[in-house]
Amino acid sequence: MISLAFVLLSLALFALGAAIGSFLNVIIYRSVHNESWVVGRSKCESCHKQIKWYDNIPLFSYFWLGGKCRYCKTPLSLSHPVIEFMTGSLFVWWFWMGSLFFRLTQHPFSVIQPLFWLLVGLSLLIIFFADIRYMIIPDEAVAFLTILTLLYRITLTLAGVMQPIDFVWTILGTLIVFGFFFGLWKITRGKGMGFGDVKFAVPFGLLLGWPNVFIGTFFAFVFGAVIGLGLMAAKKKTLRQAVPFGPFLVISTIVTLVFGTHVWQWYSSLLQ
Repeated sequence: MISLAFVLLSLALFALGAAIGSFLNVIIYRSVHNESWVVGRSKCESCHKQIKWYDNIPLFSYFWLGGKCRYCKTPLSLSHPVIEFMTGSLFVWWFWMGSLFFRLTQHPFSVIQPLFWLLVGLSLLIIFFADIRYMIIPDEAVAFLTILTLLYRITLTLAGVMQPIDFVWTILGTLIVFGFFFGLWKITRGKGMGFGDVKFAVPFGLLLGWPNVFIGTFFAFVFGAVIGLGLMAAKKKTLRQAVPFGPFLVISTIVTLVFGTHVWQWYSSLLQ
């Protein structure tokens, strides 16, 4: 039976996650507009009036204001409450499912591993929504995720948790996928793939490792093709209109992290 303390802690974590999600909205907007997200108060994206604290309460304020700015009545992007809700949900999932996904008990990885994957989740949320809303993958998010994942892999290797040969194969797989994406970008002159996707290939490869990086790449293109065809069938997009590829890379990252090993084992069994 779920205890009251467990429920209250979950609600507290959701509230904390939603608050952080509100800050992620600031990071996304200011990153793509080349503004500092460290200083300055939040402003309306339309009339640029400073937002009062009571109009900036995660989730609540959006629905209280009817999804519009208090001053200019311009509709606010639905991405604001969506990101806040998803970040809050991420924190709750992190708390509920941690025992299943964070299995390294060796000190200090019992702390480092859950923290690492929480930061990865936040970074992927930034990349997903920045690309889907502005068709830009922030360099800061890519750089942070790359450094974070590389340091994590190196730490695992030095501690003997990850074998050196596996680390080498991970780097090799990352370079191959990066080269593949760069080639597509070069051949299509940026029309088939943005350079932000090329840069995202680096943390993408480091996260998935060998051979899952190839499964993740395959999934990303399949997801992109299915959604792209669906948008064209619904007449939301035409063949000449660009569709952001970053969200498909993010989705394929999550799917591959969960199911990649099983897919690879199934595929290997077909070759025997």
